Amino acid sequence: MGRQRKRVVTGEAVPLRKDDKPPAFHRKEKKKKVDIGKVFINISIGLCIFSLAWFFYALHMRSSLAKRVVTLHPSPRVLDANSSSAQVSAERFWGSYRPQVYFGMKTRSSRSIVTGMMWMRQFADMDVNLRHTCEQGDRLQGYGWLMHDGLTFGVQEIRDNDFTLTTEFVKRMGGDHGGDWTWRVTAKQHSSAPQAPVLSLMFYTATDTQGSLEAHLEDGNRLASVTGFSEELGNFKMTFRKPVTGELSSAKYATYNYLQTVSPGLEKLTDIVKQSLNRRFVYSPPSGEKRHYIAVDTYQPPHQPNPADTRKESDFVVHQVTVQMPFQIEVLFESGSFHRRPNQLVGSVMTQELERRKAEFDSKFEKTFGLESKGFTQSQVKFGKAALSNMLGGMGYFYGESVVQSVYNEYPLLYPEGALFTAVPSRSFFPRGFLWDEGFHQLLLSKWDPQVTREAIAHWIDLMNMEGWIPREQILGDEARSKVPAEFVVQRNENANPPTLFLALQQLIEQLSSHSEEPASRPTLPFLRRLFPRLKTWFEWYNTTQTGPLPNSYRWRGRDRDTNLFLNPKTLTSGLDDYPRASHPSADERHVDLRCWMALSSGIMASIARLLGEPHRDYKFAHQVLSDNDLLNDLHWSDQLGAFSDFGNHTQAVSLQQEKVYVPPGQPRHQFPVARLVRSVRRAPKLQYVNALGYVSLFPFLLQILTPDSPKLEHIFRDIRDSNKLWTPYGLRSLSKADPLYMKRNTEHDAPYWRGPIWINVNYLAVRALHHYANADGPHREKAAALYQELRTNLINNVHRQYAETGYVWEQYNDGTGRGQGSHPFTGWSALTVLMMAEQY
Repeated sequence: MGRQRKRVVTGEAVPLRKDDKPPAFHRKEKKKKVDIGKVFINISIGLCIFSLAWFFYALHMRSSLAKRVVTLHPSPRVLDANSSSAQVSAERFWGSYRPQVYFGMKTRSSRSIVTGMMWMRQFADMDVNLRHTCEQGDRLQGYGWLMHDGLTFGVQEIRDNDFTLTTEFVKRMGGDHGGDWTWRVTAKQHSSAPQAPVLSLMFYTATDTQGSLEAHLEDGNRLASVTGFSEELGNFKMTFRKPVTGELSSAKYATYNYLQTVSPGLEKLTDIVKQSLNRRFVYSPPSGEKRHYIAVDTYQPPHQPNPADTRKESDFVVHQVTVQMPFQIEVLFESGSFHRRPNQLVGSVMTQELERRKAEFDSKFEKTFGLESKGFTQSQVKFGKAALSNMLGGMGYFYGESVVQSVYNEYPLLYPEGALFTAVPSRSFFPRGFLWDEGFHQLLLSKWDPQVTREAIAHWIDLMNMEGWIPREQILGDEARSKVPAEFVVQRNENANPPTLFLALQQLIEQLSSHSEEPASRPTLPFLRRLFPRLKTWFEWYNTTQTGPLPNSYRWRGRDRDTNLFLNPKTLTSGLDDYPRASHPSADERHVDLRCWMALSSGIMASIARLLGEPHRDYKFAHQVLSDNDLLNDLHWSDQLGAFSDFGNHTQAVSLQQEKVYVPPGQPRHQFPVARLVRSVRRAPKLQYVNALGYVSLFPFLLQILTPDSPKLEHIFRDIRDSNKLWTPYGLRSLSKADPLYMKRNTEHDAPYWRGPIWINVNYLAVRALHHYANADGPHREKAAALYQELRTNLINNVHRQYAETGYVWEQYNDGTGRGQGSHPFTGWSALTVLMMAEQY
């Protein structure tokens, strides 16, 4: 059957002849069809062009966005390019700016000549026990600065088994390149054993891709001195004096060895020395047996160097002296531009200079902190001086490139080269800059030397990119990178850290308002003026990248995404690593600690803007909103917990269980994966308060967001003083003893970190807040005052007791025994004990 056609009857049809033209409406219809075709073609071409343009625009935008992470902030830097040079800052040019080694010095320049000391006990049970970089594995009985003023001198004590090394340095200004300095190393044995230990000290100097060194020998193999030249130092000379028993005694018997070679990088110095050691040398004292000892000999670089290592080799010279205790050795550095030095800074001249500096240090310490006048014992005062000195002696000057990545980068990129002058949390375990630690460090250092604080903050802020992001962990240079596990090297630009630098800025503002005419405070106003453009961007970055799901809420980015392995995915960006957050990370989370940090920051931004005559109303309004106790309660108060809490997709029904690995019958077990501990979720999560009582719950109190008459303070004080929750005789524990995750491992390899142990930085904030509420009119005054006295006393006594017993200030303290634990020495924020002793908040 054929297809039917549709007929339209309009009357009698008239057939057309061949020569007849079609009617006009037919011609128009045909023309219309042609026009529509052209339109479709033109539209198609236009769409193609638009698509191509959009494609290339998207490529351009992605490329542009990819570059933002490594594009520095466009505003003028806070510090001038030469601000750390010898011409501008001669007093601070040389210093103990190598916190990762037991004893060493360098300049505040990008490619500094470095100097340092290694040592090794001879005729010991172990073949090679070389000490150089600060290592917890060395198991020293204690080491750290007893006195250090951050500028001109330092005295350090190192206790290694049955002997003590005292390392001292003194600087003397003169010339155009930072002047001279002298080291003195004194070695004494603890016991009266018949055979005194024989020790090898290795003093070295090395260039860092620029500069040259020349060794000068006497008596065949004794390195008497090294002369050299570098761009920032000009000509210089290092002289190695012979060992003596005391200042006025004659030289002792010693054997000498030296090594002159090249190094591909400063992180290789220890390995080069180890690989050069030889046992062929003979120690032959006048009254004693001849014995072979270990010494530097020759170093053969690898026959097949690493092709990926394209660094320029640098000069490296080592002077080894092997001598029996007791002894004293001096090393003298002299600048070639210091033409009118009155005498050499050695022997009795150095002793007199050292004693003068010590007396000045003691006087300034008491004037600044007043510990003696407060009735502290000599042992406690000595501890206070050591805690401050270790933070000052732990200041480092780093230069290099961070490794960073954004969501627009397929692979990590190198950040622009930059310098960082900063304190470090721990010389052994964290000898580099950490953003949230630094704000706490500068609370102490601003009391001692506000210029150190201004420079440190400026260095951090000058590392900001155009977005307002600052990499939270600064791993600059080969030495720093060699100490960091690979998984922590790359910094991601969506990740924040608590903006604790605002705490230090608050301190500087208060000093300026109360001591505006004092020389130490005068530079603060121009400093803030230069800082402010970048500070605005930094504050705005937090307000745009760390916002939460509801108005005036905030959420830390960068939580661990692997919910299979972690009992509770970590939030490293918050600084409180494994503190319990929502069990299932999501965009619905609200973090109370971050909200409090933003309340504090907005208030300080308002103060700085007002001080500078800049618009401040937006900051003031933000501060008022974020400090509104009713809004805070609506977002974060958990009636079930009776405390402030995070909010998110959460369940408490989680645990770590042994993974089940199926092994087919007859198959050997060792051919299959080892069973791991994995997370088991017994009840589905839901949106709710997290209800983990601990440090995070206290933040509205810690940062003094709560008004003095807030009824929530009563709940907080009750929880603080409850020994089944947060109270211990040694300080406040980080997580309530009643919490399901208290002292629980986060993975089979991750011990509890912020799940019970006592941390000094948060306890300092607690003591500071109690002091505030004890002095503010309100119904909780008396309770705050009583808690203040008790908590402050407990903290001071325990930190001091542990230092006296172990020789160290510790990263954290056991909430059951008070014993120090974690990395050590940890004279980062644990040194805030000094401010609690001084009652300076």
